[in-house]
Amino acid sequence: MSYRIETLITRDELAEGIKRVADEINRDYKGRSVHLICIIKGGVFFMTELSKYLDMDVTMDFMAVSSYGSDTVSSGVVKIIKDLDEPIEGRDVIIVEDIIDTGYTMEYLMELLRDRKPASLKLCAMLDKPSRRVTDIKPDYLGFTIEDKFVVGFGLDYDQKYRNLNYIGAVIFDE
Repeated sequence: MSYRIETLITRDELAEGIKRVADEINRDYKGRSVHLICIIKGGVFFMTELSKYLDMDVTMDFMAVSSYGSDTVSSGVVKIIKDLDEPIEGRDVIIVEDIIDTGYTMEYLMELLRDRKPASLKLCAMLDKPSRRVTDIKPDYLGFTIEDKFVVGFGLDYDQKYRNLNYIGAVIFDE
């Protein structure tokens, strides 16, 4: 199957959106520290850039989950591949995710992490596709809302490729 990638969000637009999200977090957490939980692999680029603009003490941990495999749509089954290294009880936690699609993964993770008794738990997403949502999950902090397109770049992949693009591109499959 052949395809091409068309630019959806430029590198400059991404930078502006990330700074805007950081400003919101800085406002909400002024005088406090935050513990960022990056959902890898896709969230790494976003969390790294976001953390550069945060004006507070920041700690980080990582979780690896899967609900896609090598397909382009979520299977709806969430599998934890790597859990947190440290407890989050009593901490102000922000989950940092690349994209929210159906919401299955985030609904599952939010419930799982709430049970670990953080002081607060918020969700930060680089991208949101609300037209695909089948749960009530909404990000507390959001970079961009996008249409229902399969996207790559800045951490997002298609079968483990294109994560390194410095922009967000829509994959257009040729007929």
